[in-house]
Amino acid sequence: MLDRIDIHIEVPALKYQEMAGEGRAESSGEIAPRVDRARQRQQRRFARERVFCNAHMGPRHTRRYCRIDAQGEKLLELAVEKLGLSARGHQRILKVARTIADLAEEEDIRTEHLSEAIQYRSLDRRIM
Repeated sequence: MLDRIDIHIEVPALKYQEMAGEGRAESSGEIAPRVDRARQRQQRRFARERVFCNAHMGPRHTRRYCRIDAQGEKLLELAVEKLGLSARGHQRILKVARTIADLAEEEDIRTEHLSEAIQYRSLDRRIM
């Protein structure tokens, strides 16, 4: 069942000092333009496809739009082996990595985008 959820994030409780601190975090108003640009990028990418966003990509689309370099391939292979991911989990990692790259305004999926996407899949493997 958890294999059908794209992102799994464990959020630890904050200590009082962390909540009361004056650390600077991005506001929703600062994040929104970046999200809008990522959505526009996806709309341009899929203008001639029957796909609305990265999450709706099928295997054919992920092969076309989620290409990764040799280093990324090695990382993803290791993650599949270590986490015991299914083909569906593999595809979801690629889709999430594509979205992370879009948010970073990057044309290519880089290793750090892939690493972040893998991290979002690892929670379900720890609770099984």
